[in-house]
Amino acid sequence: MTEEASLDTRTRLLNAAADLIAATPGEDFSLRAVCDAVGVKMPTLYHFFGNKQGLIEAVIERGFDMYLSAKSASESSGDPIQDLRMGWDSHVSFGLENPGFYTLMYGKVRPGYSPEAQSKPSEILRSLTRRAEEQGRLVVGYEQAAAHILATNIGVTLRLIIQGRADPDLSAAVREGVLAAITGTAQASENGQRLGRSVIERAAAHPEILGTAETQLLIQWISRLGESEGAGQGQ
Repeated sequence: MTEEASLDTRTRLLNAAADLIAATPGEDFSLRAVCDAVGVKMPTLYHFFGNKQGLIEAVIERGFDMYLSAKSASESSGDPIQDLRMGWDSHVSFGLENPGFYTLMYGKVRPGYSPEAQSKPSEILRSLTRRAEEQGRLVVGYEQAAAHILATNIGVTLRLIIQGRADPDLSAAVREGVLAAITGTAQASENGQRLGRSVIERAAAHPEILGTAETQLLIQWISRLGESEGAGQGQ
């Protein structure tokens, strides 16, 4: 077997395992069924993965590779909150398009255990919330903000996988609720600071209204006004 054919067989085994998992989320699957789907014998599967757990871990790793590849292909808006919004949507889309991989990546829970492959996308998320914190856009710490987003993003995605269909309204409602909570715009009122945050997040969510450059300028100006107001109150 050539190296190319070997890699193709391994990939087809991973895809077959993911398809079986997607067909019966949360249930066990048969290694023989995986082999039958690909048209190979059991020794071939053992050659590539060693055992069932090895196959599961390889499926999880491949799932995260696919997920990160999709993320790297998307462009940044230049605004961390808008990037969080876009990241949420791409996370949900990936789960709905790849339910077999996703249910293993985020749905197979073992107390105290987190697959090492989860660390990279989690760090990408924290880097965005850290940038938002540095810009004064958060009312909670960046790690807490990332935890809020990840927990709810996973919950919504798993719910939609169980339903077997997309629900853009539900996803958007939960997404905006979480972003409002971590940015302090959930209870926007006449208070100048909260109103400023509300305007900032509205502009960031719809950069097409003012234009990208103009939106960034508006955010900078309002942030400076908020800083000067805070300094004045402290005197």
